[in-house]
Amino acid sequence: MGIIATPMDYNESDLFIDLCDLVPGSLFLKCEGFNFAGSIKLKTATAMVDAAERDGLLRPGSVLVESSSGNLGVALSMIARNRGYRFVCITDSRCNLPTRRLMETLGAEVIVATDASGPGGLLGARLRLLHAMRSADPRVVWLNQYANPANWQAHTATTGPEIEKWFPELDVLFVGAGTTGTLMGCARYFRENGHRVTVVAVDAEGSVTFGAPPAKRAIPGLGTGVRPALLDPGLVDDVVHVSEVDTVAACRSLAGRGFLLGGSTGTVLSGAIRWLNANDTGRDLVSVAISPDCGERYLESVYDTDWVAANIGGSG
Repeated sequence: MGIIATPMDYNESDLFIDLCDLVPGSLFLKCEGFNFAGSIKLKTATAMVDAAERDGLLRPGSVLVESSSGNLGVALSMIARNRGYRFVCITDSRCNLPTRRLMETLGAEVIVATDASGPGGLLGARLRLLHAMRSADPRVVWLNQYANPANWQAHTATTGPEIEKWFPELDVLFVGAGTTGTLMGCARYFRENGHRVTVVAVDAEGSVTFGAPPAKRAIPGLGTGVRPALLDPGLVDDVVHVSEVDTVAACRSLAGRGFLLGGSTGTVLSGAIRWLNANDTGRDLVSVAISPDCGERYLESVYDTDWVAANIGGSG
């Protein structure tokens, strides 16, 4: 691909990192951060905007509003700027400053929710601000990444087939759980196409998605304070919860190899290594873990010793 007309036209979909020396069997990390939005959320955002335009929900003069911890907000900022929509991202205090500045540079208005005391924690606070905005302005269009079927459909159309192309004999797939769009889309793709793939969801400790009790989380991306409407637990074979201490350790381990990847990637990698070690049957399993984004936006958080000591604990 040498010439493109819009930033959405470029997405590197065939890049995998070989991490087979870390586990019994094999482990390959599918990198989804190499596009102009910097994350896998470009797929989700493009599919949701395209569907809303087809259905007549988005039209000239619409105000696009979404709740996001960061990556989807960046993708929607880019698409909205390219297609001429006003975009308002409602995020929270966990969204790092480089991500907020990037959204603003792309023309978005960013509103930061800070009160986690109500139902659903910070996510609940974001959604209450969003609903208030919808009530006040009939031009507002909420794509609702937490319940929009285009979210998971984006990954049955792209991510699942991209993995199958390289690993037709795949045994285990590790997917981080946020809105669960990537998780549900990939799980549906492999199940509907007759592949016996074990789908393992990797979630952050403190997330309520799979019924665990809520707790404070400092790293944005994976995990929720409100269970996503997209989730179908019947499509998930196993769940691993990862502490933020382990997330940071996995990120820094990858950086020690020269791979600077995001916080969600550290969570997924940590969960994958733990699961594969615990389920070592002596058979060489072929496994893939999905890396949602790269690490530059985390230089002032996950990769900053003082931030880690202050927000997560441990030695930083």
